[in-house]
Amino acid sequence: MSWYRNTVWFVKGLREYTRGGYESASKHFNPADVEVDVAGRSFLVTGANSGIGKATAKEIARRGGTVHLVCRNKERAEVAKEEIVTETGNQNIFLHIVDISNPKEVWKFAEKFRNEHKLNVLVNNAGCMVNNRELTEDGLEKNFATNTLGTYILTTALLPLLEKEADARVITVSSGGMLVQKLNISDLQSENGTFDGTMVYAQNKRQQVVLTEQWAKAHRNIHFSVMHPGWADTPAVRSSMPDFYEKMKSYLRTEAEGADTVVWLAVSAEATQLPSGLFFQDRQPVATHLPLACTHSPPEDEEKLMEVLEEFSQKFRSTSPG
Repeated sequence: MSWYRNTVWFVKGLREYTRGGYESASKHFNPADVEVDVAGRSFLVTGANSGIGKATAKEIARRGGTVHLVCRNKERAEVAKEEIVTETGNQNIFLHIVDISNPKEVWKFAEKFRNEHKLNVLVNNAGCMVNNRELTEDGLEKNFATNTLGTYILTTALLPLLEKEADARVITVSSGGMLVQKLNISDLQSENGTFDGTMVYAQNKRQQVVLTEQWAKAHRNIHFSVMHPGWADTPAVRSSMPDFYEKMKSYLRTEAEGADTVVWLAVSAEATQLPSGLFFQDRQPVATHLPLACTHSPPEDEEKLMEVLEEFSQKFRSTSPG
């Protein structure tokens, strides 16, 4: 069945995920949706020094928002911050150096942030696609540590802060690649079988969709969403998928086009008129499963994922400073 899923996903991608797909979808956008002033609202964007994250942060800054950039590389982050301030004239841009793959570091950051700032919108954008199985210093498979566990810990740690605010939102940048994966809770760290970084990444992105759906059920006064930016020309795509990039580079979306739906979900009033927990593409909710693809999971598997991630989370919290 995997060949069927992969083929259907790729054909769908050629039609919808490329620049042409964005141009077609954008004909139906209402520009007024994102022509808003968000001064006084606080946004946290992870992985904000390049790609979708930087494009998102820049657009929010243009609209007057206070933006917290969470980045791993200090040098690149400082360059990105300077660029955002210069281009937007917004001085309320703050930088935090955090490695999302390090759960103790994420806990330490989140607990400090909770004591010092307010937060209206969290954008979980940081991610990685490591093509060979690598372990972090904590013995965690790196893709899982970054894409799934890091996202889980940061979000759950900041929920109390978000709960205090009106119109609080959490947006997670996923991928249409998750459509080829069924949730697999038996091998979260990819220890069994041949390691395929692209499929591990897709599995992590399926996990993010499940997380969003579960959070939406549990936290009714926060609007959760997860989205696919399409196939965009970003540094991450160039470095992680060089063959794909070479074949598709003339068809890829710009970073701003990839970030458009993130910005829409973060700032528009229209986004929160739709139910919490949905998966979006080009400002529209879309299905989380391909027809006939057999990727649905039983509810107990989805609940088990949350339980296992909470166990991981608390293990690292107990050893974190502060």
